[in-house]
Amino acid sequence: MKRIRRTEANRTLFDPRVSPAFSVKPGESFVIETEDALSGRLRDESTLPIPENLFSPGTTPPLSNPMGGPIYLEGAGKGDLVAVNIERIEVDAQGVTAIFPGAGPLCDSIRWQALSRPFTKIIRHLPGPSGTTRDGTAILREGVSWPLAPFIGCMGVCPEVEIETSSMGQGPWGGNLDVRDFREGSRVFLNAYHPGGLFYAGDVHAGQGDTEFTGTADETRAELQLSLEIVKNRRCAFVRIERPDVLISVAAARPLEDAVRSAIVDLMDWIVSDYGIDPREAYMHASVNPDFRVRIYQMAPLGRLRYTAGAEIPKRHVAKKS
Repeated sequence: MKRIRRTEANRTLFDPRVSPAFSVKPGESFVIETEDALSGRLRDESTLPIPENLFSPGTTPPLSNPMGGPIYLEGAGKGDLVAVNIERIEVDAQGVTAIFPGAGPLCDSIRWQALSRPFTKIIRHLPGPSGTTRDGTAILREGVSWPLAPFIGCMGVCPEVEIETSSMGQGPWGGNLDVRDFREGSRVFLNAYHPGGLFYAGDVHAGQGDTEFTGTADETRAELQLSLEIVKNRRCAFVRIERPDVLISVAAARPLEDAVRSAIVDLMDWIVSDYGIDPREAYMHASVNPDFRVRIYQMAPLGRLRYTAGAEIPKRHVAKKS
């Protein structure tokens, strides 16, 4: 199986000028060994998140979230969708979260002054019944734990014109979206703009609360097993996710209500266009169906990052009409 080693997964730009790491056929599985979002610089609690300990101090935007790629998908081109099948995510034995001086929504709080000072916290990852961290446990401290819930924080293909960073880039092509549903068993649809799509992935989180309020989740190294497919001559308004039981439309915008509105409208378009649902019925689902949900994935005020929301509906409510 083709593989990008961790030492090679160090790209911080969605750059179409970079030679592909390798090419894959549709449906061919491959592996990316990812570094954590902080480039492995904070591996113990004595190392604080201050400029001299970070990968690109003084760079605007910061060069963080290293990725593996680009990967060339044979047969994909501009005007197609690249469908990313997330087959396996196995995280490292530890992750890290941090408080960065001057960053985060409470960095200038009078009441919470400790939250303006640098702080590093290591989170242990214990293997689960499978013997791996795919189904393991995160240990914050003695007596405080939860199941690991790993996902890919940053992935996408190269945008059409811009060269975007993996820290601030977001668009219909993917980017730094921190969507908790970019997890095992998901199929993620990205708009392609170049021959081969030119796919990148990195910034794995072993777990994250809704909104990622502090701006840093359980950042971790990981091994990803993925495959890519092509949906010819199709476009999405932004990014879409199909899971075995649900459909999710994603959007990113500021203010947050614009992201929520865009995600709901795109989900309506999806179930009307592909599943034959009457537009009035699709509209009503958002108000009357208790199984309709809105996810607020990322709402941390970091640079020019927009807030990420998702609108979700179970497939059983939109079964294709015969």
